[in-house]
Amino acid sequence: MVADRPIVVAGAGAIGCFVGGRLAAGGRRVALLVRPRVKTEIERFGLRLTDYDGSERKLGAGQLALSEDPAIFHSAGIVLVTVKSADTADVADQIAQHAPEDAVVVSLQNGIGNVAVLRERLGGRRVLAGMVPFNVIAMGEGRFHRSTSGDIHIGEDAEKTAAALSVPGLSVRASRDITGVQWGKLIINLNNALSALSDMPLAAQLANRDWRRLFADQMAEGLAALKAAGIVPVSSTPIPMSWSPTLLRLPDAIFNAILGRTMKIDPEARSSMWQDLKQGRKTEIDYLQGAVIALAEQNHVDVPLMRRIVALIKEAEAAGNGPPRLSPREIRGVA
Repeated sequence: MVADRPIVVAGAGAIGCFVGGRLAAGGRRVALLVRPRVKTEIERFGLRLTDYDGSERKLGAGQLALSEDPAIFHSAGIVLVTVKSADTADVADQIAQHAPEDAVVVSLQNGIGNVAVLRERLGGRRVLAGMVPFNVIAMGEGRFHRSTSGDIHIGEDAEKTAAALSVPGLSVRASRDITGVQWGKLIINLNNALSALSDMPLAAQLANRDWRRLFADQMAEGLAALKAAGIVPVSSTPIPMSWSPTLLRLPDAIFNAILGRTMKIDPEARSSMWQDLKQGRKTEIDYLQGAVIALAEQNHVDVPLMRRIVALIKEAEAAGNGPPRLSPREIRGVA
């Protein structure tokens, strides 16, 4: 049976190491397909998982398999794809070559189009979309820190994959509208670029009304594009997505009280796009804002703020100097 075989994490970076580590700590058989640097780090220091609530788990390197060779897929029952969107096609080809045909493939990636790429490359294999709501920061020396709250959502299937992936400290829910959930996450992820441009921790950024107004204006553009396309985004919090721009514009005291009841963010929280700029890597801006801009163009919706944010991120990528520490006014282009 698929559930009796190992769970293999394809492209174990920050999210992949945290999710894989939690699964291993919960008693699942886990293997990580990792880059040489990550393999060396975990072999030397072990895998240390810390959380926004102060909890911590430490795993020795022997508690899960580590490999740089995609042949590690050979006995997989479930494959979790956690690579950057630009690497999806390559990892799909590796899965096609090495994984059993009955393995369930689950995309735990940012963006919307990765599942289509996986399905195209993997023929008739079972591929499920997923959404990871929380942030994970690679802190070095084998430590991976989850800095925000939330449950993973994946599409429903007859194999009950969500149940197989749920362990203490990692809740995975099956969703009947995973496409709506993914679009909802993408709208929230529009803030990743603002976090990267500001060089501020997420908690500090969201505590500032000027930054929240900027996020709200960008979110309003995104929601308008989705509405024109007939897409209904699903919120991963109790707050409906359509209310979010209004809530973001509220005074600090009111907003912070609402945020504290719906989501936990610790002072260390940073976006993955901030991490990309910090480390001189190409960001996923084309798969986040870029996906919304493409939708807006198809439906004749103007998204000028989003276009400017994309341009600023690409400038920062080209400069290679890390997050540029821009202000909300500079991002808006106001003198």
